[in-house]
Amino acid sequence: MSLRYSDEQRLLADSARDFLAARSPVGAQRRLRDDAVDLGFDAPLWRDAVELGWSAIPFPEDFGGLDFGCKGLGPIFESMGRNLSASPLLSSVVLGGSLLHLAGNSAQQTHWLQAVIGGEQRLALAVDERSRHDPSRIALEVKAEGQGYRLHGDKYWVVDGLGADAYVVAARTSGQPGDTQGISLFLVPAETQGLTVSALALIDSRNSARLQLDQVQLGSDALLGSLGEGWVTLETALDRGRTCLAAELLGMAEQLFETTLDYLKTRVQFDTPIGTFQVLQHRAAQMYIDLALSRSALMAALATLDDASHDARARARLVSLAKWKAGDTAIKVANEAVQMHGGIGVTDELDVGLFLKRVRVAQGCLGDRDFHCERYLAHA
Repeated sequence: MSLRYSDEQRLLADSARDFLAARSPVGAQRRLRDDAVDLGFDAPLWRDAVELGWSAIPFPEDFGGLDFGCKGLGPIFESMGRNLSASPLLSSVVLGGSLLHLAGNSAQQTHWLQAVIGGEQRLALAVDERSRHDPSRIALEVKAEGQGYRLHGDKYWVVDGLGADAYVVAARTSGQPGDTQGISLFLVPAETQGLTVSALALIDSRNSARLQLDQVQLGSDALLGSLGEGWVTLETALDRGRTCLAAELLGMAEQLFETTLDYLKTRVQFDTPIGTFQVLQHRAAQMYIDLALSRSALMAALATLDDASHDARARARLVSLAKWKAGDTAIKVANEAVQMHGGIGVTDELDVGLFLKRVRVAQGCLGDRDFHCERYLAHA
């Protein structure tokens, strides 16, 4: 297992770094927040990212993809983390697009997947029903009715849910919350009668929504895959999303670490740079070690997403390790960055506070540290 990207992936990383540094620096996220942009991202920026091929990276050429594999998403999300760049790449492509690719029939893929890759349509995954992520606790009720289905219940923390063209809703068609059997996936267009989408305010000022499905009637063509057998597909897509979030968290942590090191070298106290204080050097060294361990875990997780020789348990174990370690490291580095910058570290004048807020949300998204510790043990 290599701890480095391939030459092609490094070229992709260089392209993403230059593009985001020029078009979506940290200041752009600050403007999106101050202007209260509902989408939470810059629509023209997303169209340009699609033109660069980002939305096509993980999909086969038959669908208009680049067949570059999920590992190609790693450097993109690291660059997004370094710049705090917001886009629907995670929600629409990695999560929604993966589910369409893995479970959709030819009609669904022709209508929706190609539109997602081309940027004409945007999807969002609705899986969580409480503030803490746990897909096995899905309880949203589905009843068979005639030739279709009727959905009733709420979904919480839908990433990029505002303004999406359709939602992939994970629901329970049999069993009880806690079971992994009986999970089904449904494609629900945004204009469906009975569906209400409302904003969910989070501290990172990104696009997050709550869905209320009030006796939503769907036809049989809304079902993705087989009835009651959506768990494996859902977990595969979620693992792709968790790994991409781990890459974003690592990118944020590395940027915060570099910013903090620069500050330690330039901030003078008692007529000497504070970076010469041994206690701060020790704390910086520990951050460096944690970042190296996080990168090792991330590269292992990215490799397993494209390697058919890994079974589902091995993939789940490596992905949870990466998400846990990256989230844990990012929180530690963000906290250290705030403390080492002193009182100004929590002011809006510096970017450190913006990173801290995004780290907190990304760490909890698709499973926080506790969730992934438990999941790692369950698949050990």
